[in-house]
Amino acid sequence: MSGHEPDLLYSEIEQELRASVRALLTDRCPWSAVLGRVENDAAEVADPALWRGLASLGVTGLPIAESRGGAGATLRESAVVAEELGRAVAPVPFLGSAVLATAALLAVDGDGPAGPALAALAAGESTAALVAPLTSCPGSAFPDLVRAEGGGLTGTVPGVVDALNADVLVVPARGPDGPGLHLVPAAEAARTPVVSLDLTRPLAVVELAGAPATLLASGGRAAEAFESALVAGAALLSAEQLGLAEWALDTTVAYLKERTQFGRPLGSFQALKHRLADLWVSVSQARAVVRSAVSAVAAGSPDAPLSAALAQAFVSGVAVRAAEEAVQLHGGIGFTWEHPAHLYLKRAKSASIALGTADRHRARIAALADLPPAS
Repeated sequence: MSGHEPDLLYSEIEQELRASVRALLTDRCPWSAVLGRVENDAAEVADPALWRGLASLGVTGLPIAESRGGAGATLRESAVVAEELGRAVAPVPFLGSAVLATAALLAVDGDGPAGPALAALAAGESTAALVAPLTSCPGSAFPDLVRAEGGGLTGTVPGVVDALNADVLVVPARGPDGPGLHLVPAAEAARTPVVSLDLTRPLAVVELAGAPATLLASGGRAAEAFESALVAGAALLSAEQLGLAEWALDTTVAYLKERTQFGRPLGSFQALKHRLADLWVSVSQARAVVRSAVSAVAAGSPDAPLSAALAQAFVSGVAVRAAEEAVQLHGGIGFTWEHPAHLYLKRAKSASIALGTADRHRARIAALADLPPAS
């Protein structure tokens, strides 16, 4: 471990950003609206009007430099936004576009072709997707599902997040000279929606058949950019999971204070108090783990891969348990389609296998921390 000592507290600017994003989501993204959207075709789930509203707050370009039209902030601020989007299970392409694709482009940006793409993303004029399976785990080998040959890209990539409505694709591909990271107009790819557990976050199969592409980086630089995107994605996904867990805890506590049984509020029963107290402790621990991870990634700390793996290994389980408790402790209503709990449970379960399962992250922690293998 290095000497990186993250500030786990939220700054005043971060709290103001949270208030603005929460107000927007409260106004434009009630759970009833989310439920209505997921009942439509997968390609119509993403809410473009909400995305434009978030863009007006600068959310789409937080870590992008001001010279590119961004906010010149860091992934710490992006993590605050991810928490609020998790609380609302908002159907917007934040993870795919503002985190994964943007992180990959930032890692190769100079005065090259990534610049105009970043400027368009920062302005909210376009969205992007990183063409890799959402199950890709940091530390994985550079993908070989797409080949760069004959002046174009060819291959099929399953389970790509936020690709259905993307305008541009950031595509890792292998060619004669090794790894490469390419920029492809989304119109050049066939994108087929697939059925996924989390209806609020559609996935797609992306097929490329000789698609024209612009090379952004090659060799080790391309591999490092891809890895950087996955590490940033893992850290920011844990922030989203934290927001989800906080919603589940807050909503369940409020319900148990109001719902009565045998003439008493359900929240007064000791067994339920203990379950909620245990969950509160876990959520509080998760918050510290998340803040440490996003601070490490934002600072470019050597501990960033380890911190992101720790966050995913711990917080994904907390989010699933919080959502499960919300369903169970709401009683009969918690199991119905008309209550939002199922949206949160499905998001938590799907997020727990996105960007690597907890077991894969624990194995990565062991490798990064030089822990001996289990006997």
